[in-house]
Amino acid sequence: MLKRRGLIKRKTVLSWSSGKDSAWALHLLQQDPAIELVGLFTIIEQKHNRASMHDTRIEMLHRQADAAGLPIELVVLPDECSNEQYDAIMQAYIVSVARNQVECMAFGDLFVSEIRQYRERQLQGTGISPLFPLWGMCTRYLVETMLAAGLHAHISSVDLNKLPAHLAGKRWSKEVIADFPDGCHPCGENGEIHTVVVAGPMFNKPIPVNVGAVIERDGFAYADIIPQSLGV
Repeated sequence: MLKRRGLIKRKTVLSWSSGKDSAWALHLLQQDPAIELVGLFTIIEQKHNRASMHDTRIEMLHRQADAAGLPIELVVLPDECSNEQYDAIMQAYIVSVARNQVECMAFGDLFVSEIRQYRERQLQGTGISPLFPLWGMCTRYLVETMLAAGLHAHISSVDLNKLPAHLAGKRWSKEVIADFPDGCHPCGENGEIHTVVVAGPMFNKPIPVNVGAVIERDGFAYADIIPQSLGV
């Protein structure tokens, strides 16, 4: 633990999805005087070499980490990863950060109890405490606050069972949210959408991007969010 002026700061890593909820969790942790953020970690699907669910390019993840002023570690899942393999890979990562005196692991979950309970079970007995900075926040308040603070995110994936494909690539905004049908969560907490953040108060600089091709795969529409220097 780091001690400054009598305050003990807990070394913390944040689960980084590349999207708006983990970005807002980062913003809140940056303002917490009891937290020393030491890094981000992201789950990568080896098959596509991108962030799980969000389909975010690895280069984009590094750009985000640089804008946040933090190192990032990529935790790679093999093709056709079983639950048992996933658990083993995550446990190995948890053991590695515990050896580096990390005391807390933070997540951007909002209200899905099953996910929170799973994360808590993963960390049980490891010496690392789970943190959920956004847990239980009023959705309307959270959306208003994030957008008012200048958070800029593009929708990178859309569940086609819940929303139309044309939303992929759109900027996450009040106007887009207003067109969601009843039952769709505005933050996509039930998997309706995933996003990639390109600007906001958690970053020291915006990340210029192009929105590339939209493809449909396994019931989802994915938009390629490309850092501009890479081209389209």
